[in-house]
Amino acid sequence: MIDRTGLAEFLRRRREALQPEDVGLPRGRRRRTSGLRREEVASLCQMSTDYYSRLERERGPQPSEQMIASIAQGLHLSLDERDHLFRLAGHNPPTRGTVGEHISPGLLRIFDRLHDTPAEIVTELGETLRQTALGVALTGDLTAYSGPARSIGYRWFTDPATRRLYAPDDHPFLTRMFTSGLREVATLRGPGSRAAHLAELLLARNEEFRRVWNDHEVGIRPHEVKNFVHPALGALELTCQSLLDPGQSHSLLVYTAVPGSESHEKLRLLPVIGTQPLR
Repeated sequence: MIDRTGLAEFLRRRREALQPEDVGLPRGRRRRTSGLRREEVASLCQMSTDYYSRLERERGPQPSEQMIASIAQGLHLSLDERDHLFRLAGHNPPTRGTVGEHISPGLLRIFDRLHDTPAEIVTELGETLRQTALGVALTGDLTAYSGPARSIGYRWFTDPATRRLYAPDDHPFLTRMFTSGLREVATLRGPGSRAAHLAELLLARNEEFRRVWNDHEVGIRPHEVKNFVHPALGALELTCQSLLDPGQSHSLLVYTAVPGSESHEKLRLLPVIGTQPLR
């Protein structure tokens, strides 16, 4: 059963404890509210202000598990806090482990400060959970995919648009790298895992994947320098730095260019180009 009073009080306390800078928002000069405003939390949680406000006022229908997960992420809750929120809302908490998509508050705090560079948070299967605005400008909105296509390794073999984002000379290596990575995760997580399911789908549908899969390669790691092909800016040579959250198997990927290089100058144009469709 939903504990409306407990849910409302918990949401209110967590909202009041957060400051705008904690979640990557500007403070502004005329702020009088202690903590975040309800409309700011609603925006972070991708819901209407009215819906969120009703939860804090002990009103409205019981929120779905998906909605509670969005609130937990928007409020930068820890796993313990997330589980508590689920129970207050009358739901069983999601299973913990490396297949979860709840991003840790620490990783989010770093991500929220990356306003001036392309960056993304990805799962071990290459599913993009968050992107900065410049990340979207660089590669398109990778969070919009659903189903198996959320994984870049799956898209590499099924969606030609994915390959157009990378220099053709790198395609053979990337084919081996994505196949090797999927084999490693499928072996680590075992039969019945999402990784094993992706491998089964690709084995049934893609001849190139079957051929490379049969080579049984493992241990092929990404190159530090990635060669992108942007539809408006052309070739971009970017260094990719990775920060791993081992508890959730999420990685924060940050893309930068050598100062003074041609790619560095092109990166400065990304904010001007914005998030126009890249497909």
